Order: sequence, then structure tokens, then C-alpha cells
Amino acid sequence: MASRITVCLKIALAIATVDCNSEVDVLNAWKNVLTDPNNVLSSWDPTLVNPCTWFHVTCNSNNSVTRLDLGNAGLAGPLIPQLGQLANLQYLEISGNSFTGFIPSEIGNLTKLISLGLDHNYLSGAIPSSFTNLGSLRIVRLNSNNLSGILPMTFITSLVETGNLIILNVSDNYFSGTVRANNPKEFAVTTIVQDPKAPPK
Repeated sequence: MASRITVCLKIALAIATVDCNSEVDVLNAWKNVLTDPNNVLSSWDPTLVNPCTWFHVTCNSNNSVTRLDLGNAGLAGPLIPQLGQLANLQYLEISGNSFTGFIPSEIGNLTKLISLGLDHNYLSGAIPSSFTNLGSLRIVRLNSNNLSGILPMTFITSLVETGNLIILNVSDNYFSGTVRANNPKEFAVTTIVQDPKAPPK
């Protein structure tokens, strides 16, 4: 009986290690495509079992990533689709950098996300339709980028209807369309900031 329990514990540990290793792989893949002039990612060692000792990374008690704090870090480069594999991520904060390219639709897989801070970068394209899956979001900051397209009301309405959304800032982008409150009570606890920048010449 004891040997069976030992085997089960080893299997459980192996599964947990594989999960943590996959998070190391995701973050290392991201690091490899970023420009990091200030070496803020120097502690991101891909040989470790999990990324929980890395700077700017916070984990839960199961050694799974719950928070990435990379605001104003001088980083440049793209967001990669693999970020959508960080299943327990609650906070993605990368404001004030030089991130470029589209927001990957795979970010919509981060269903535990509470705060998304992508503001003050150079991201372009539309808000992915997959964002309608992010029902736990309380704070969304997409302002001061080069995002465009029609503001996705299905995404905004779904967030408001959950009652979780506190702030949505989409100002200083190239979005078309306007957020309107059909039922003011629904928006009573939600601050929505929208102020488009002038179109590029």
C-alpha cells in the first residue's frame, strides 16, 4: 500500500514539474524574442524547474505563475501566443515599454486574468474577439497604443455584465465606435475612458 502511495506521489510531482517546466518554456521563449537593454530578465534561467525565483514573476503555492510585473522595464518586441498557456496568470502588467505587433488571440485563454495592463506601448491591430472569455477582468488598460478597429461591444458588455469590471481605458488609440451605456446602472461601477488619438497622416 505504501509503495502505491509513493508511486502516486511521484506521478503527481512529475505532472506538477511538467506544468512548471512548460511555464519556464513559455517565458523563456518570450525572453528570447525581446530586446532587454537593461537586463531586467537576466534572472530568467531556463534550466530551473520553475520560474518562481525569477525577478518580476510571482507564483502561487503550487509554483505556477500568477503575476508578471514588467512595467517600465525598457523591453521591446512582441507578445507571443504561448503566453496564453499560463493558465493561472491573474496579472499581466507590461505598461510603459516598447512592445509591438498584434495582441495574440491566445491571451483570451487566460480566464483567471484580473488585471491586464498593456498601456503605453506600440501595440497595433484590433482587440481579439477571444477577450470575451476573460470574465474575471477588473482592470483593463489598453490606452496609448496604436490599436484600431471597431470597439468590440460584445467584449465590453460581457465584462460589464459580470459585475467585475472597474476600469476600461481604451483612450489614445485609433478605435472607431463609441461606448454607450444603455442601462446606466450596469455601468455605475465601471469607468470607461475613451478618447481617440488623431489618425496617422
